[in-house]
Amino acid sequence: MEADLKALEDKVAQLISLCQQLRTENIDLRQELAQAQNDARQLKENMALAGDRIEALLETLPEDSNG
Repeated sequence: MEADLKALEDKVAQLISLCQQLRTENIDLRQELAQAQNDARQLKENMALAGDRIEALLETLPEDSNG
C-alpha cells in the first residue's frame, strides 16, 4: 500500500512539473506570437507606405507620347 502511495505521489509530482513547464512554454509562445503579429502589422504598414511612394513617383513620370 505504501509503495502504491509513493508511486502515486511521484506521478503527481511529475504531472505538476509538466504543468509548470507547459505553462512557461505557453507564456513564451504567447509572447512570440504577439511579437510576430506586431512584426506582421509593421511590415504591412511599410508595404502600404512603399506602395504610396511608388504611386506618387509614377504620377511624376511623363506620360508615354507613343501610345
